[in-house]
Amino acid sequence: MTASSVEQLRKEGNELFKCGDYQGALTAYTQALDLGATPQDQAILHRNRAACHLKLEDYDKAETEASKAIEKDGGDVKALYRRSQALEKLGRLDQALLDLQRCVSLEPKNKVFQEALRNIGGQIQEKVRYMSSTDAKVEQMFQILLDPQEKGTEKKQKASQNLVVLAREDAGAEKIFRSNGVQLLQRLLDTGESDLMLAALRTLVGICSEHQSRTVATLSVLGTRRVVSILGVENQAVSLAACHLLHVMFDALKEGVKKGFRGKEGAIIVDPARELKVLISNLLELLTEVGVSGQGRDNALTLLIKVVPRKSPKDPNNSLALWVIDQGLKKILEVGGSVQDAPGELTVTANSRMSASILLSKLFDDLKCDAERENFHRLCENYIKSWFEGHGLAGKLRAIQTVSCLLQGPCDAGNRALELSGVMESVIALCASEQEEEQLVAVEALIHAAGKAKRASFITANGVSLLKDLYKRSEKDSIRIRALVGLCKLGSAGGTDFSMKQFAEGSTLKLAKQCRKWLCNDQIDAGTRRWAVEGLAYLTFDADVKEEFVEDEAALKALFQLSRSEERSVLFAVASALVNCTNSYDYEEPDPKMVELAKYAKQHVPEQHPKDKPSFVRARVKKLLAAGVVSALACMVKTESPVLTSSCRELLSRVFLALVEEAEDRGTVVAQGGGKALLPLALEGTDVGQTKAAQALAKLTITSNPEMTFPGERVYEVVRPLVSLLHLHCSGLQNFEALMALTNLAGISERLRQKILKEKAVPMIEGYMFEEHEMIRRAATECMCNLAMSKEVQDLFEAEGNDRLKLLVLYSGEDDELLQRAAAGGLAMLTSMRPSLCSRIPQVTTHWLEILQALLLNPNQELQHRGAVVVLNMVEASREIASTLMESEVLEILSVLAKGKESPVTRVAAACLGKAVDYGLIKPNQDGE
Repeated sequence: MTASSVEQLRKEGNELFKCGDYQGALTAYTQALDLGATPQDQAILHRNRAACHLKLEDYDKAETEASKAIEKDGGDVKALYRRSQALEKLGRLDQALLDLQRCVSLEPKNKVFQEALRNIGGQIQEKVRYMSSTDAKVEQMFQILLDPQEKGTEKKQKASQNLVVLAREDAGAEKIFRSNGVQLLQRLLDTGESDLMLAALRTLVGICSEHQSRTVATLSVLGTRRVVSILGVENQAVSLAACHLLHVMFDALKEGVKKGFRGKEGAIIVDPARELKVLISNLLELLTEVGVSGQGRDNALTLLIKVVPRKSPKDPNNSLALWVIDQGLKKILEVGGSVQDAPGELTVTANSRMSASILLSKLFDDLKCDAERENFHRLCENYIKSWFEGHGLAGKLRAIQTVSCLLQGPCDAGNRALELSGVMESVIALCASEQEEEQLVAVEALIHAAGKAKRASFITANGVSLLKDLYKRSEKDSIRIRALVGLCKLGSAGGTDFSMKQFAEGSTLKLAKQCRKWLCNDQIDAGTRRWAVEGLAYLTFDADVKEEFVEDEAALKALFQLSRSEERSVLFAVASALVNCTNSYDYEEPDPKMVELAKYAKQHVPEQHPKDKPSFVRARVKKLLAAGVVSALACMVKTESPVLTSSCRELLSRVFLALVEEAEDRGTVVAQGGGKALLPLALEGTDVGQTKAAQALAKLTITSNPEMTFPGERVYEVVRPLVSLLHLHCSGLQNFEALMALTNLAGISERLRQKILKEKAVPMIEGYMFEEHEMIRRAATECMCNLAMSKEVQDLFEAEGNDRLKLLVLYSGEDDELLQRAAAGGLAMLTSMRPSLCSRIPQVTTHWLEILQALLLNPNQELQHRGAVVVLNMVEASREIASTLMESEVLEILSVLAKGKESPVTRVAAACLGKAVDYGLIKPNQDGE
């Protein structure tokens, strides 16, 4: 029984493979293997699995499966050939050559093997020629770069650029590496000249990129400490280049840890996980080193944010995050508790504390159980206590600053820290201090605490009067603006609920007016003006504030200008204010019956502000577009900063979706670079953010020329986000818009159609062809009609045992004219390109003749023409089908159509009759017609 089941599953897999369902075939072969197949069957199944992986472009797995087949049967020539194909794609030409030579020795007359052997031999010769020619070039470049006589010359600059370009190709990187390149690059780094250091770092990126053994060897020669220390230099460009190099090194080491050791490359590496920890340990040390630049410290935090937390909660291993918490949490808190430009403090930038907050938040989110979280809380509380007790006022300030950092990041830890004995009391007391620096620290802590639910009631009771007093009495703008933000936070506690007003009528508008005044004041530094945006981010929950804000052109321009500045920590506040102005948060209209019930039960029912109705929102969107919101958003998306978190990306996606809601505004969005900015938002961030950005892309693709909206290679990047909208968790509107956008793309070029096929969209599009909603069904059919120009889709229709053709024939007879047009167009195209399908049409339904006749008699000329083309294709396909058609009313209809006014329909009808004459089925009339 097992043997027959194995054979059955293998045949099933073969059929699925022929139909192009490689994933399904893979599953069938795996199930057959699990049933305990014989060694001979196992060899065949592994070989077939290798073929599936080749089609799916997973060459590592293809090589593994082919190797398993060869282990079972050393003379399996197909497995040897498939392994050679996989090895060639992986760039291991010498190994691929050995397999091909074995194939040719087993089947000397096989022309496919002979041709493949010639091709790979040519590739190897070309590589050898290239390598030998680059030997001299590499040597010459280093001679120029290390010659003290060539200092600052154009020749030196060109040599450095050539070295970087050469290192981008793997063969060139290998040549530099083998030519003692790392030691020579070390000499360039030691010169201390920024241009040479940049060239060396960028060349090292090419050497280490996706190559674990070269990365480990490079770290060994340069020294991990030496590489990390370059981050701390004052020159920003050099620090950023070092940051990029370290990120590439982390990726190379991490890939090795995930994949395990392979072949020669893995053999020289003792333990990549150890190298990873050494790198991270050095980064943590750098955080608290005196003499490190603020930019370098920020870059170190950015790297830790990128490489330490798990990429996905599905990954069970969070050991790296736990190790960093144990080894470096205090160091991260030290940066988070630093005061900018204070004597004796670490050098930090305006963004350092925010970066530390984000890293702390990511580490906390990476914890999996209560015991791990409790350890995190304990370490934070012990650190805060150690500064709060026994270090005088300076220690208290540092402790409060650290609490602020935690409140902006893992707020659970911040809330617990606020409850430590004496902390909240010290915050309140220091708000009344005569020293501006002390007041600033205390007021900021109060503001951050006011946003947290646990503390809000305490601060509403005790802090409002204090903040009002500070706002009215303080002579310093820096204090007044922060006190104002605290009041804004407390005043917006009701969110968008119009009935939950916190302040007296008009107070919110007065606060917003003052925020706008400070925002527009160029004399105030960007760090202080950021707080004005923070205030507006809260106050714009109120629709009156939104209306006044979008009318204030100067305030909008100041907001957009600030979003482009070096003050990165303002991004989230700007995005929040724009989400409020465009009402792009999720809002569901409550069920009227439930509202009545709630009122009867005396429950609170949220009310929407009258000025938040769609007409007001549309007007606000137009004013934002006129003020240049799209270019500001595009700049924010480009930001290379940890502040651009997934939640911040989601806010930007929401704003973009609101901006493209009206078709007439989409041209403006495209013209200002909105299409380009949406692509990264659709590919990275929260699930909700990616979906919103993808929907905005779909809207742009539907109403504009995709090749102009997404020029060059960018148009191919649009496909994946659009296909993601076809999943069942998306709404019907999102499904519909994605199908319409894909229809547009599928009509442009074969390469785009191939991209859609590669993203496995066809099965989902077919599913929507059965959808009950007529617009979705129609859009899916139109999309399939355009995809039918591809050979692979035609193969699916031609494959035995499927109802795809039947569905198109039946839809060609539907009452919905647009659905009918799409189906008939697909049918006309398929029967033109695959004549074999013509003979299948009479077999799929008994109503086929009625459907064709209805198309030919349709008053819509376009439908008539499509019907006539289908009939012509069927007549030309075989005499038998032509005979059946001519014996029906089709002959009479074609005769009438052929005599009509000159048009495409008359020409096709005449061609049908002419072919019937050629077959001898009908005779021409006396005029020879």
